[in-house]
Amino acid sequence: MSDIHIRTEGRAGRITLTREKALNALSPAMSVAIATALDLWRDDPLVRLVMIDAAGDRAFCAGGDIAEIYASGRAGDFGPGQDFWRQEYAMNHAIACYPKPVVVFLHGFVMGGGVGLACHASHRIVGETAQIALPECGIGLVPDVGSTHLLARAPGHLGEYLGLTGARMGPGDALFCGFADCHLPEADWTALKERLARTGDVCQLHPAPPPLAPLADRKPGLGAIFASHDLPGIMAGAQADPSLAKMLSRNAPLAMAAALQLIRAARAAPGLALAFAREFRFTFRAQAQGDFLEGIRAQVIDKDRSPRWAHANAASVTEAEVQAMLAPLGAEALKLEGLE
Repeated sequence: MSDIHIRTEGRAGRITLTREKALNALSPAMSVAIATALDLWRDDPLVRLVMIDAAGDRAFCAGGDIAEIYASGRAGDFGPGQDFWRQEYAMNHAIACYPKPVVVFLHGFVMGGGVGLACHASHRIVGETAQIALPECGIGLVPDVGSTHLLARAPGHLGEYLGLTGARMGPGDALFCGFADCHLPEADWTALKERLARTGDVCQLHPAPPPLAPLADRKPGLGAIFASHDLPGIMAGAQADPSLAKMLSRNAPLAMAAALQLIRAARAAPGLALAFAREFRFTFRAQAQGDFLEGIRAQVIDKDRSPRWAHANAASVTEAEVQAMLAPLGAEALKLEGLE
């Protein structure tokens, strides 16, 4: 497949995203190919670890490829999107539960589906160019791919801040918030990958000193705002910070209200499989009941950046509407190992 290069080198199974012109956006076929490779290498005694990286300078993976999902959704066929999310989450979960080390190299844009591919791995190396974000609320979706599990574990209420605004984390903030494990200069990556492939030994990782984390200083102030019990309270608190208020005002109110509940549910009832299952309730319904198709139209298709959200503001979102998006799916529920 031209969009992804899967092979073995020495003691390593290697997965490289090669869709540079599309910022290595993850397509359904790429997701299936990754899952297939992981299954193949799971019991292969010659493969001692897995490495995942990406070609090009601009992105590890800027998210999922949603153009086809948009086209089918606009035609009233919601199945392709639902099938993609179901398979993608299972692949993400397989990475998290993999019995061998999975080493990922994060550079450039790491967003949405890129977070799901990278940030559940056992060894997450972040470079100086990394910009990690979960901008889903800006397209009428919620932070998904298991990210509510990660957001819930971020210090203070930074998870709510990152999930509702879609703000980007540089390498220092990614380490501080738990989305990466160590920082290594990108100039050293080629030699490191060669050593890992030759030895199959993650003891070859020798992190550099961590970069500064601006969010560490901002945590108390943001915590005072994002600790509010509901979205209108957060929006009111953000008015004292014009840049923060602007970030929130761009996003879909229904998606933000649901994201807030999902992050807090992940904090109250932790577990990655549970987070995936809760997120899937929203994404399963997002095309038919939410703002997702309108968000894609405005941000990706027409690019007018003027979405016509179903709700004019946070105060107009009712609890019943949020619960309708997050209600159990019955027979359609996501089933993963670790879920009863």
